[in-house]
Amino acid sequence: MSGLAGTERGRWAGGGNASYKAERIAQNSVFERFARAGFVMTGIVHLFVGYIAIRIALGGRGGNADQSGALAELASKPGGIIAMWFGVVAFLLMALWRLTEAVFGSASKPDADSTKKEVFRRVKAVALAVIYFLFALSAFGFARGSGKSNSEKSTGLTGRLMQNTAGTVLLVIVGLIIIGVGGYHIYKGVTRRFLRDLHSNPGTVVRRLGMAGYIAKGLAVAAIGLLVIIAVTNSEPDKAAGLDGALKTLGAQPYGVILLIIAGLGIITYGLYSFVMARHAKM
Repeated sequence: MSGLAGTERGRWAGGGNASYKAERIAQNSVFERFARAGFVMTGIVHLFVGYIAIRIALGGRGGNADQSGALAELASKPGGIIAMWFGVVAFLLMALWRLTEAVFGSASKPDADSTKKEVFRRVKAVALAVIYFLFALSAFGFARGSGKSNSEKSTGLTGRLMQNTAGTVLLVIVGLIIIGVGGYHIYKGVTRRFLRDLHSNPGTVVRRLGMAGYIAKGLAVAAIGLLVIIAVTNSEPDKAAGLDGALKTLGAQPYGVILLIIAGLGIITYGLYSFVMARHAKM
């Protein structure tokens, strides 16, 4: 027993036990359940974004077809404020879980992973942590009744950055990065690499749901990056209006109604797959 205890202490003593620390943190039952609830809230947000996009395509009441519009829609429903506060906690703990991955490494990664793959995984974890922190901040604003449109904020920020050369260059770089992120989602969907994120082998329905969801999400994200670059090229900051602007621009094209409905259904599909992640994601 003393040898086992010594081994256990040794795992905590040096840099080589980082993944063990991450595992102990992430596998705390309360922490894990609320972190997984972040996937549920992500799914709900995507369902509302897809619903708003389809509603706009069919000529119904408008709104922002993005995360802020989805949260505003949810907050307006009975019990919506309670859902907002739940979302604040869920998004925040999901962000903290991603930070444990970034700092300590993933507890579920293969031991044979190369340094390059590990660096990529940690950078990805930091990016996801930032996104979930922003989700939590946005949900907090709507819970307090002071939520704002992401489209308006992104347009204002783009306009300020375009006032100087350095800001313009930064926007182009950001646009290219966003396109790259979208491309990665598409690649992940086409190659089914998303299955590596699950701790069990799902059925055919789940695989198809994941493929469709990742590809649709990737196309939407890439469109945002493209619009940012177009806005910079044409000196029109109002064109860089995030996901809402990308979807509405799509709807303004020939056969835009059909395209916008397809995009909305794709985003809804990603939302449904997020519920699968809530149960089966490796943590």
